[in-house]
Amino acid sequence: MNTSVRISNLEEKDWPQVKDIYEKGIASGNATFQTTAPTWEEWDRGHVKTCRLIAIKDNILGWAALSPVSARAVYAGVAEVSIYIHPDAQGQGIGSLLMEALIKESEQQHFWTLQAGIFPENIASIRLHEKHGFRLVGRRERIGQMNGIWRDTVLMERRSSAIFQ
Repeated sequence: MNTSVRISNLEEKDWPQVKDIYEKGIASGNATFQTTAPTWEEWDRGHVKTCRLIAIKDNILGWAALSPVSARAVYAGVAEVSIYIHPDAQGQGIGSLLMEALIKESEQQHFWTLQAGIFPENIASIRLHEKHGFRLVGRRERIGQMNGIWRDTVLMERRSSAIFQ
């Protein structure tokens, strides 16, 4: 892993590169149910205002962000992880750098549970989440359709050891 990669806050000016990485994830067929990338405004509305990160060297190599899981106050400390790595940067530790930074920032923002819905075929994402303390909670069978085919997701979650001491 090249030490010149740095983690920064994701800002609106980063959206063109972030969107490109998101679109590559969509095209893979195993990253999201989304079929098109949203506009910046749509993406911005759907994500927590903090805990938005990019990994950057010369260009953005990947991004991670949190989305609220519910508007109910009782779930204010629970968020869903999105993490996308440019295909050319996969397998280089970028996901781990982003996940470590995202977990640290999420705990500073008082999130006590992070969760992720992952296609079972996305082994790299499952392994990344496991490496960072996420555990399998269950399988959501036929939770949504993609191209007319019902797909499952596995639900993984991580409880904050900083908050639950």
